[in-house]
Amino acid sequence: MIKVGIIGATGYAGGELARLLLQRDDVEIVWFGSKSYVGQNYGDLYQNVYQFTDGVCQGDDLEELSRMADVIFTATPQGFCASSMNEEILSRTKVIDLSADFRIKDVSVYEEWYKLHHASPQFLEEAVYGLPEINREKIKNARLIANPGCYPTCSFLSVYPLVKEGIIDPTTLIIDAKSGVSGAGRGAKVNNLYCEVNESMKAYGVASHRHTPEIEQQLSLAAGRPVVISFTPHLAPMDRGILVTAYASLAKNLSEEEIRAVYQDYYGSEEFVRVLKPGVCPETRWVKGSNFVDVNIKTDPRTGRVIMMGAMDNMVKGAAGQAIQNMNLMFGLPEDKGLKLVPMFP
Repeated sequence: MIKVGIIGATGYAGGELARLLLQRDDVEIVWFGSKSYVGQNYGDLYQNVYQFTDGVCQGDDLEELSRMADVIFTATPQGFCASSMNEEILSRTKVIDLSADFRIKDVSVYEEWYKLHHASPQFLEEAVYGLPEINREKIKNARLIANPGCYPTCSFLSVYPLVKEGIIDPTTLIIDAKSGVSGAGRGAKVNNLYCEVNESMKAYGVASHRHTPEIEQQLSLAAGRPVVISFTPHLAPMDRGILVTAYASLAKNLSEEEIRAVYQDYYGSEEFVRVLKPGVCPETRWVKGSNFVDVNIKTDPRTGRVIMMGAMDNMVKGAAGQAIQNMNLMFGLPEDKGLKLVPMFP
């Protein structure tokens, strides 16, 4: 039995972690951490798990929790995990952080984009970027996982094979992405009210979104040289989902069939990346509630470009599902345990 603690259990990502983990018979959630709801029954706050647990919300004492749990998920705002982390905690338990605190290896870049002082840079080198499709073996032996962001996960997996193989010119890469409103978190914000979001779409964080350096860092590692991209996110009037459409100039004269073969080579044995049939565009409705990323490509001979597309659920593969995928690897379990989720439709 794996004893699990969730700090930030009443946010959207924390709630999704609880929903997925409460269905498992090999996991016991020993701590529902929520500073705002201390003493309240978790099943009263999230009635979708009513009678699945009688757990009561507790605070965010990472030190105390580290003495009880085999693994801690921190689904918290940026800065919390870094300011709470120390060697004693990591000597007692494993930590999977869903914030950006340990994703970006360059402290100055993190501090520039997140406008925060990094409180524990000594753990940056050790922290493993928790994208199983590229770091599976490192994840297995890790104490500290930096769970990837939602936009970076979908963006990276959509374009990775062509960057890695040098098939596109990464200096021409443009990533256009759309997200459901849950990606903004559960906090009350005027811009996220129903009447503000419904029947409308908008770009935001234009040329300034803080997921940009995370995407660039991972693409630079794949390319073996610095990669700078244009990344523009948009808010879509849906609860959950990420849709990525990326464009780049081809650096090699390959046919669409040859490019599709590259994707099959990279993802053919991956449990959670589905390369769609020719001509089928990824859609958020076909991945909702699941840990899948659907990807596909289309070449445009007229412009010499390739269009790379991806869709996933930002709350599952983009947050809680990927975190559990990482947990499974860390504890030597089948990677898909508890994640064999057929997408919901409608």
